[in-house]
Amino acid sequence: MTTITRFAPSPTGRLHVGNIRTALHNWMLARKAGGTFMLRIDDTDAERSEERYVDRIRADLGWLGIAPDGEERQSERMALYEDAFERLKAAGRVYPAYETQQELELKRKIQLGRGLPPIYDRAALALTDEERAAKEAEGVAPHWRFKLDHDAIIDWEDGIRGPQKFEPASLSDPVIRRADGSWLYMLPSAVDDIDMGVTDVLRGEDHVSNTAVQIQIFNALHDVGLDDNDCPLHDSFPHFAHEALLVGKEGKLSKRLGSLGCDAFRERGIEPEAIIAMLARLGTSLPVEPIADRATLLDTFDLSTFGRAPAKFDDAELERVNAAIVHQMDYDTVADRLPDGMDAAAWHAIRPNLSHVNEAGQWWQLVTGPITQPDFSDEDRTYLAQAAEALEWGEDPWHMLTGKLKETTGRKGKALFLPLRQALTGMDHGPDMGELLPLIGEQEARARLASA
Repeated sequence: MTTITRFAPSPTGRLHVGNIRTALHNWMLARKAGGTFMLRIDDTDAERSEERYVDRIRADLGWLGIAPDGEERQSERMALYEDAFERLKAAGRVYPAYETQQELELKRKIQLGRGLPPIYDRAALALTDEERAAKEAEGVAPHWRFKLDHDAIIDWEDGIRGPQKFEPASLSDPVIRRADGSWLYMLPSAVDDIDMGVTDVLRGEDHVSNTAVQIQIFNALHDVGLDDNDCPLHDSFPHFAHEALLVGKEGKLSKRLGSLGCDAFRERGIEPEAIIAMLARLGTSLPVEPIADRATLLDTFDLSTFGRAPAKFDDAELERVNAAIVHQMDYDTVADRLPDGMDAAAWHAIRPNLSHVNEAGQWWQLVTGPITQPDFSDEDRTYLAQAAEALEWGEDPWHMLTGKLKETTGRKGKALFLPLRQALTGMDHGPDMGELLPLIGEQEARARLASA
């Protein structure tokens, strides 16, 4: 059976780091199995969904290199949901309810006060036809709930959490359709998974109870023949796996993680390869490493390595991974992002000093100038004058110069090298001078030594 996964964001905002991780893991699950990764835009909420967010979701996935093999939009699939709803309604698996939000909230408070679980009491099922007619005559439009089968224990083998079991009576009958006729998540998602042949659903552990409900919806849709008795899914519903949620390094859920998205990463100069390398293994028993090769990440991707403990997202760790990724990047990959005139030799010289590619311009100025030299002691000024006279140009001018000065002045170590670096670059540290000096050039090097 071909593995088919999906990422199903709602276009009501930008993708954040948690969404990105979910998309990545579903992409990896499909790619490793040679399967299909689908993007499903969950835009049934017309009031909150915005086209600009659809565009940004596509752009962000593209920037990250998480390419879907196809795309579906729920707003274009309404007829499918209507058909499923009517089938379930005819089978007695959905029913109208008339309570207001305030009435439901009051019920929950009373139940909690009595030490009872705050689940829906199914009062709407006790209404007579006359009572329903009276409600509607008063202009009260019903919302619709899916009727859980309390006699059918819900269980499944979770790909990360292992065996799962729920008593249906401990769950509320979920609202699947609002009073205005719009859809909530539960039914359209199940219909789409069946229609799209989704075989594996990998998502956050906050969806575990939703999965319990959806399994009964899957089975009910199967019973009413939605799949024409040719269901592509295993046991009429997908394989489910629920991964631990991301938390901040302090161990608590962080509001910041909810706003940390691709724009924020780009502004900081974080490479998409660094984000992928970190999120691919965050929450697993495998070490987070600066692996830019996605084939390597795919080879080691396995749900059996995922743990139950919260996955800690650490900005400092991302920065370390990013710097290591930058140090691996070849010139052709970054050429269009570098300052004018910076060639492959310059990139090779400067690259080890970078944490972000966008810092290259600062280091390139050491070559192009102008630089600001420090105030030297009289002793160092004399030494630098000797250096200006001793400078010879060849294949390795730096080592030729320092070798000669060591011999003629007796200097070594910091006393030998630091004044030269300061005079030639204005810095106490930086790229390897053996690579940098040829980039500065003979004429400019002589001028800087003479100036010092």
